[in-house]
Parts: sequence; structure tokens; C-alpha cells
Amino acid sequence: MIRWNADQADLREGLERWGDALSADHIELDEQSAFSEDKWKLVQKTGILSLPFDEDYGGLGQSILTTMYALEGLGEYNRDGGLSFSVTTSICSTGIPLQQFGTLEQKERYLPLICSGEAIGAHAITESESGSDAMAMATRAVRDGDDFVINGSKCFVSNGPVADLIVLYARTHPDGGPLGTTAFLLDRNTPGITAGKPIKKMGLRTSPISELFFDDVRVPRSAVLGRVGGGFMVMDHVMKREILFSFIVNVGEMQHRLERCVEYAKTRKSFGKAIGSYQTIANKIVDMKVQLETARKWLYDTGEKLQAGENVTQDLAIAKLVTSESNLASSLSAVQIFGGHGYMAEFGLEMEVRNAVGGTIYSGSNEIQYNRIASTLGLGK
Repeated sequence: MIRWNADQADLREGLERWGDALSADHIELDEQSAFSEDKWKLVQKTGILSLPFDEDYGGLGQSILTTMYALEGLGEYNRDGGLSFSVTTSICSTGIPLQQFGTLEQKERYLPLICSGEAIGAHAITESESGSDAMAMATRAVRDGDDFVINGSKCFVSNGPVADLIVLYARTHPDGGPLGTTAFLLDRNTPGITAGKPIKKMGLRTSPISELFFDDVRVPRSAVLGRVGGGFMVMDHVMKREILFSFIVNVGEMQHRLERCVEYAKTRKSFGKAIGSYQTIANKIVDMKVQLETARKWLYDTGEKLQAGENVTQDLAIAKLVTSESNLASSLSAVQIFGGHGYMAEFGLEMEVRNAVGGTIYSGSNEIQYNRIASTLGLGK
């Protein structure tokens, strides 16, 4: 069990005062599928975007675990799940690879913008024909003198419609594969980059998503993030932190949901008794508690191992699988506990179900996580 020190606790508790403002009108904004620029300005003021980055570039220099602890607080205090998702997307998609693989020039130019929130980040990985098989991507970057010319398209790009900086993964070798893929750091205003219209989706609606198109996009060699052919290394580094940072937010959401259900079960009466006195309701809430603590433990234990430099391939897959399935189960239980009220949009619980479904798909679908775990056990060979 991690013992958080006073500085870490203060960092997390400092987010609580922003909770009401970040949560304001979240149901209405969800119905409108609207990304709120005003709320993003509030996010900038919280300082949360700068957590894991070096102080030289405007960051707070916090560890993986401390960043996770603060992000769990974001999930607990902020009811706008889409906004939280855009926050972790910006941190992970561009800031994380910039800090690890960026040149001094790239970091000096762009990392302060990510830390301050002046620039919103996105990464363009998924393609319509390859899905979770990211290394089968068709988008190509071809050398032309000292430049690369990029052609292709990406789908389901979170923050795509509002992103200022994009990390694009493209094939730089005809055969593709792990050694034939390169990451590029692109300014959204680079000629040839266009974004499709925001796509309507089931949940996380306040986090905009779209296709991105790259038509004869010419960039210099200095746009390469890391090294040519090193795209898989960049992606692997990013995805480890994406799972930890994105899904610990879900743990915070589960904590808030549990507390809400406990309070409701104590005060809502049926047949003259509080509904929490009925074993069927009490058992649902106990299951929610077990799911919460199991997810929390898997994520923090995995974070500790990653911070220590240990192999976390299996741990990440289990943590992602456990948390996403637990979050979905918890959200469905909350709707059932609240009954008719839970089914109504104004209570926000049906929105949480829709948001939770996404977690079983993004960051590598749960089916892929089963395959990874099976592979680490020596199965399927």
C-alpha cells in the first residue's frame, strides 16, 4: 500500500476546489457533444497538464505515481468525463513522447505549450483498415531529399478537431512493422493536414474526435520524434503511460460513484426501509467496492513496477482489463441501484455507462488484452 506524503496529498486536494467549475453543465455539454474552451482554460489554471514534465519546460517534475494520484483526484472531483479524457490525451499523446524522445529544440519549442495547455495534443495512430493492429498502418512517409512527404489518413483521433500538436505514426519502410514505423511531431497548421468533422459517439462526447487527413504533407527531418524507424519504441512508451494515466481517472470516477450510491442507499426508502438494508442492494454496493479497490491496486502496483524500470507487459494488460470491465460493471450497478432515476439523463448515471463502454475499446481493446496475457503465458504460439 502506498503511503502518500503531505505534498502529494496537497497536490491532489488542490484539485478539489476546481471540481464544481469543471463539472458545470456537464450533462448539457454531453448532450450537445460540445468541447468547452472555457473549461479548458480552467484546466490550464489547475496545473494538472504540467504534472509529469521537467521543470525546465514549465512542468512540475512529478513521478508516475504522483501524477496518477492527482489524476485519480481529477476523476473523483470532475463529472465531465470527456474533459478528463481530453486532459490525459493531451498529456500522453504529445507531452510524454516529447519529454522522452524529443530533441532539445523540439522540447524547448513545444513542451512548455503542452505544460501550460496553450497547445492541445493528439496522436494519430488508428486507421480504418488496421484497428488495433497499429503496425499494419498504411499511412506512409517517404524521403524526398532532406524532407519526408506524408500521405494517408487516421481515424478516431481523440482531440483531433481541436489539436494544435499532433504526433503522427507513419510507415517509413515498405514492409512496415515495428522497425518500419516512425513518429513525427506535426504542427496542426502544416499545409496538407486537414481534420474531418467531429464524429458523434456513444460516450465521452465532450472530448472531440475526428479523422485526420495527410495529403502531400512535407516536413523536414527535424520533425521526426525519436529516430527514423523508432516509432514502435515511441508508441510503446506512450501506451504504457496512457493506460496508467487514463484509467486511474476511471478509478476516481468509480470512487465518486460508490460514495453516491452508498448515500442514496442509506436515504432512499422502499417498503418502509432504506434500500441499503436489502441484501440485493448491499451486495451490489459491496461488489462496486471490491471492483474499485481491485482496479486501484492493479494500476498503482503496475505504476510502481514501471517507475522501477521493471517489465510490465502482463501487468498493464491485466490492469487495463480489470479497470475497464470494473468501471463498466460499476456504472451499470449504479443505474440499477438508482432505479428509474438512474435511467434518466438528468442524473448523469446513464452517461457514465456510455463513457465506461469506451474504456473496453480504446488503448487496445479488451480482446487484445486477453491475447497479450495469453501470449505471456506461452499460449497461442
